[in-house]
Amino acid sequence: MGFSDNFVWGAATSAYQIEGGVKGAGKGMHIWDVYTKESGKVYGGHTGETACDHYHRFREDVRIMKEIGLKAYRFSIDWTRVLPEGTGRVNEEGIRFYSDLIDALIENNIEPYITLYHWELPYELYKKGGWMNRDIAEWFGEYAGLVAERFSDRVTHFFTLNEPQCFVGLGFLTGVHAPGLKCPVRDTFEMAHNALRAHGRAVQMLRQHAKQPLTIGYAPTSGIIYPASDRPEDIEAARKKYFSMPEDDSNWTWNVAWWSDPVLLGKYPEEGLKKYEKYLPKITEEDMRLISEPIDVYGQNIYNGRAFRMGADGNPEEVGRVPGAGKTAVNWPVTPEALYWGPKFLYERYRKPIYITENGMACHDTVSQDGKVHDPNRIDFLARYLKNLKRAAEEIDIRGYFQWSLMDNFEWDKGYAERFGIIYVDFETQERIWKDSAYWYRDLIRRNGDF
Repeated sequence: MGFSDNFVWGAATSAYQIEGGVKGAGKGMHIWDVYTKESGKVYGGHTGETACDHYHRFREDVRIMKEIGLKAYRFSIDWTRVLPEGTGRVNEEGIRFYSDLIDALIENNIEPYITLYHWELPYELYKKGGWMNRDIAEWFGEYAGLVAERFSDRVTHFFTLNEPQCFVGLGFLTGVHAPGLKCPVRDTFEMAHNALRAHGRAVQMLRQHAKQPLTIGYAPTSGIIYPASDRPEDIEAARKKYFSMPEDDSNWTWNVAWWSDPVLLGKYPEEGLKKYEKYLPKITEEDMRLISEPIDVYGQNIYNGRAFRMGADGNPEEVGRVPGAGKTAVNWPVTPEALYWGPKFLYERYRKPIYITENGMACHDTVSQDGKVHDPNRIDFLARYLKNLKRAAEEIDIRGYFQWSLMDNFEWDKGYAERFGIIYVDFETQERIWKDSAYWYRDLIRRNGDF
């Protein structure tokens, strides 16, 4: 046993992180275009104006995908590239770019998976309140309808929102991502609710304007809680902790249940309704019907986790990591168990087929004297994590895995200081160099994940 014969092996990117093509292409401004101009907000004063220049080099990048053997490519559409003001006027040049990209993928037998929102909130809509404005559900719905009209003749796989925990929490609560605000906690609950309503409206509009049957999903993230041992009491402790609400209200967005229960179970978790009562906006039955509009698959971005056991007092307690335990270049812990227990817990609770929509590792990669990029740490990381995913795939319905990322890119507030790609990008020359991990992933795909 192992991965199914039709398991989807892919890689993922996002628009602002790789595209470039910001000026002269009819694109409108979004919050990251504005935020990166602010002094001291992004490492080195870096911006995504050029990034990997994928806008002009996508055919080269698709050839690389084909050579790696990718079955699928998950990419996002920049809302402002197709609707410069967020609503109304369509930028046909932007439509043509994505249409040409889709055609190139299909010509090379790579299935396109579209993410509607990977954090490019149109600046014109931001000025109207953005996620604080209930109208954003209709704005996002209009955008989703346009995408379906123009691309669903060739694309059948869509994800609505990517990591709402991040774009609400990091953008509006801690303020380390665009637009860099530290809003009252109550405001962020309003934003979260509207984001989930926007998700539901997008599902409706995708189906309404679809040219053929679609597979629609949603792609949140979470720090996995996994058991410190296989003892039943530790497993139960980890499960309980994973779906509970965080202790710290000032960083409340980092949880699973608040973002997924409404979508998949049709209700907010009772623990959260009690704990956050003083922060909550008005939540109507109509809202919940919209938020829980049926979806087909559940995406999850999984990078790491924390180990818990049942404490002597009957409550979950964290088991600290040993000194010197592995970590990535961005100081995230290396915890391969997350890719077994995370999908398992999520599937048990939500009973939806699962895609791992992001997983990967940041390394301080350099071009060696032999002209190659050797990244043994990433290969070891991927091997350990994917062995755990293989174990999960033997027990639950896991449809695919998208490695993050296809290529080095603009890593948000870290600029170009961190490298997540299996393809090295020289940001001065735009040369692409295969890292050792790209060859390793190619060979793994050929074996369908057989170690």
